[in-house]
Amino acid sequence: MAAPRKYPDELRERATRLAVEARKDPAGRAGAIKRIADQLDVHPEALRGWVKRAETDEAVVPGTTSTDAARIAELEREVKELRRANAILKSASAFFASMTVSGTRTYGW
Repeated sequence: MAAPRKYPDELRERATRLAVEARKDPAGRAGAIKRIADQLDVHPEALRGWVKRAETDEAVVPGTTSTDAARIAELEREVKELRRANAILKSASAFFASMTVSGTRTYGW
């Protein structure tokens, strides 16, 4: 379960939009995140992460987009589940194979 968010979504979107726009201007680029974070009472590192994610999603900077990261995480969970099921099936197969003696089945009960 994810932790509750400290900042409302509207504030996150507004701060991110302002910082991304400020970073596009070469004159205001230096210190833009710190300045906007102080104005909106947001932690600068939180805003820096939001801006990095937004710029990656907009293909301004290279990296894995949010949708790709979510898809990768989903596929990794699925692979983990399938490997677990495969291991269970292998052990069940070995168990039942060990119960066969010269073509006849012998059950221990």
